[in-house]
Amino acid sequence: MLLTWTIWISLIGAAATTVLGRGRPGLARGLALGVSLAGLLLAGWGALSMGVPDGAVTLARVPWIPALGIEFHLAADGVSLALLLLTGVAAVAGVLFSWNVERGANAFFGLYLLLIGGVYGVFLSQDLFLFFAFYELAIVPKYFLIAIWGSTRREYGAMKLALYSFVGSAMVLVGILAIYVAAGQQTFDLVRLSEAGLTAAFQGWAFPLVFVGFAILAGLWPFHTWAPTGHVAAPTAASMLLAGVVMKLGAYGALRVAMALMPEGARLWGPAVATLAVVGIVYAALVALVERDFKFVIGYSSVSHMGFVLLGLAAATPRGMSGAVLQMVSHGVIAGLLFGVVGRMVYDRTHTRELSVLEGLRLARALPFAAVTFTLASVASMGLPGFSGFVAELQVLMGTWQAYPWAAMAAGLGVVLSVAFTLRVLQRAFFGELGAAGDVGGGGMEPMPPITWAEGVGAVLLLGTSLAIGLFPQGWIARIDAGLASPVFGALRTTMGWP
Repeated sequence: MLLTWTIWISLIGAAATTVLGRGRPGLARGLALGVSLAGLLLAGWGALSMGVPDGAVTLARVPWIPALGIEFHLAADGVSLALLLLTGVAAVAGVLFSWNVERGANAFFGLYLLLIGGVYGVFLSQDLFLFFAFYELAIVPKYFLIAIWGSTRREYGAMKLALYSFVGSAMVLVGILAIYVAAGQQTFDLVRLSEAGLTAAFQGWAFPLVFVGFAILAGLWPFHTWAPTGHVAAPTAASMLLAGVVMKLGAYGALRVAMALMPEGARLWGPAVATLAVVGIVYAALVALVERDFKFVIGYSSVSHMGFVLLGLAAATPRGMSGAVLQMVSHGVIAGLLFGVVGRMVYDRTHTRELSVLEGLRLARALPFAAVTFTLASVASMGLPGFSGFVAELQVLMGTWQAYPWAAMAAGLGVVLSVAFTLRVLQRAFFGELGAAGDVGGGGMEPMPPITWAEGVGAVLLLGTSLAIGLFPQGWIARIDAGLASPVFGALRTTMGWP
């Protein structure tokens, strides 16, 4: 039951922050941090108390709209526990990296907590209609966060993100209604729908509709273009949430709804999805290699790494899917940290994201904490052993090799390109040659404000989480594997011939 409070406390906190924090940005920030911390503690306590759950543990189940078979049904399994913890960590870090927000702070943090509450709801929903309701609740605040508090071309970025999101949602809604009718059981219960025996012909056309509808939000190529634009336009906290948890909603929906309910469709369309995932990994890495905007580089890096999530799902092997879920968590932590450094530590002090300009500022000397943090986040993103990215991407590649060896080899090229663009941006942004405009502290340019306590704590939290997963991955993998063994994935396991 404690886990259900991750939703309620976020929604109550959103209302309280909006009302009580009006004209008092300090109070709004404090309330947002307290609520986010409470959510993280509840998610952590819930994960510890449940251990490695055998199947899904029901947390709440009451009729909502009985005439349509809709229930308010919340439950948690190992997969949802891993993503609840990610949400808690990302929420706290996002508030800390937004500690400088003054204009409309009550509305900003109110929308922020509303988004967080929707994300918690998606990860706990066991009723398909409830799942979709929370999914939409999480999407709507993104538009206002970007359009009101964003920076570069914020109206364009917000509108593009909203259009892509709503097109994807429309596809998902049509698919959900089709599943409900085809199942003929007057229920939206995910387990019962997975056991409904939907025909192969139905799954053949409905699967790509639902999977792509969700995967648009996960950055599936060629529907990924909203992501770099949205990341660049968004304020730092929104960028962190977009990459940290919102993109995971799409991947989670593709797994929990499309693949679990239509496993024959997943098998039929697996090669096509794997091809799109590999193209996305390589294409986004190539663009990141030549981008001149610091935040665009991280945006395309995010798309490339999310390709590994989709590739693991496409493989549909036990190792591949376990790696895909772990990659959701790993990418959420690392991408959140990279956006935090770029948006808050660097841009807010230098007011530029142009690598050619940053190259002359020699930020390693002006902002040593930011340089060290970005360096560690970069090696984590490249998949250095000891960090979360290594074990997650290794699992994806091993699982993909069992299903599509050609895709695993092509994705390996993406890993090499990832090392190349990461080293390039690290060198140019922090260790470039000192230029005339970059005589920091030497008389040519005023010293930059020091890193604040909030930025430091947020960075340590995210780095520590990545290290904890990388050094002790077994607890995470055991929970995820147990989650994939829960009843809702029963038809998928049978169809794919899992042992």
